[in-house]
Amino acid sequence: MPTKRQAARHASGGKGMKKRPTLVVDHDNLRYNMRTVTGWCRDAGIDVAGVIKVTTGMASVALDYEECGAKWIASSRLEQLQRAKDAGVKIPLLMIRVPMISELEEMIKVCDYSLQSSLDTLKALEAECLKQDRTHNVILMADLGDLREGFFEKEELVDVAEYVENKLDGIHLAGIGTNLGCVGSVKPTEEKMLMLADWAEAVEEAIGRPLEIVSGGATSSLMPVFDGVMPPKVNMLRIGAVTFCGPTEDLRTCYGRTEVDVMSDEAFILEAEVIETNTKPTHPIGELGVDAFGKKATYTDRGRRRRAILAVGRADYGDIDDLIPLTEGAQVTMASGDHTIVDIEDCKEQIRVGDVMRFKLKYSSILRLTASENITIEEKGR
Repeated sequence: MPTKRQAARHASGGKGMKKRPTLVVDHDNLRYNMRTVTGWCRDAGIDVAGVIKVTTGMASVALDYEECGAKWIASSRLEQLQRAKDAGVKIPLLMIRVPMISELEEMIKVCDYSLQSSLDTLKALEAECLKQDRTHNVILMADLGDLREGFFEKEELVDVAEYVENKLDGIHLAGIGTNLGCVGSVKPTEEKMLMLADWAEAVEEAIGRPLEIVSGGATSSLMPVFDGVMPPKVNMLRIGAVTFCGPTEDLRTCYGRTEVDVMSDEAFILEAEVIETNTKPTHPIGELGVDAFGKKATYTDRGRRRRAILAVGRADYGDIDDLIPLTEGAQVTMASGDHTIVDIEDCKEQIRVGDVMRFKLKYSSILRLTASENITIEEKGR
């Protein structure tokens, strides 16, 4: 269930003026995207773990994923997975941030699966599993070059897998996995996926049985699926970003993959109210220092232009490049923590104080907006 703070942020749907800024969640568009992704993966013999962390763990989104064919619900935060559990999600829950030892007691009560990359943590997990008389499923992570979590040498991964299989009675070795396209920006190429399959086969040979899961990464690992080069050994992907952003996600904007163009990019829309319109210069006047976030900004002098100020800012959504105006001709130009400046000189429609401007969103802005206590969340189609 939502926390008290989250519940207070959700629009009631009753009479009266809507409280803004508002993040509108369109569950029809969201489920369309989820069915599209799970369909792509199913055709390639891959099951999807639906990742809900970008929505700060909205339980309704977890229920959407379950309805649309996901086999796990995944997040990097235990409290988000607990909300999914409380909401009645029946499919297994997966912790996708390697856990702290200090949270193991809670984790095995909440989660069915977790990613692991440390023998010390595995030993502590074993002790907690035995204490609680529970069995916990683990996916050992392989670092194939992105330099996030995982065992860096194949031999070390195999040795730890053998140790878990033969020495840890409270832990079930469900599989291995990797992460790519994250901190190190390494692409999930066919070569990397073949390497993961090779490591999985080495583990299987060592433990004498097949692994149930070989997890090939996150949204970026759809690229070898699209290209038809994903090894059959890889049978799970942990998908979040493309489900929520569609064509605005990195597969389109960074890698130029047009397959995602069939998806909706309006599952999440920000609505913000105009609090001032005026015609002003486009270059600040006076000696320049730093902006509200301590950064030295650069400005282009485009002369005097009409602009609108919105009652939402970077404290709510982060980077102005993550806002995509739905108003034709509008351009987001500057922002402080609480204000956003939009150039409306070329807009065909007249923008006045009190009007509402709407924006499509990129991944990091959804993450921030769902976590901001200043944003009202309105859910449609649920």
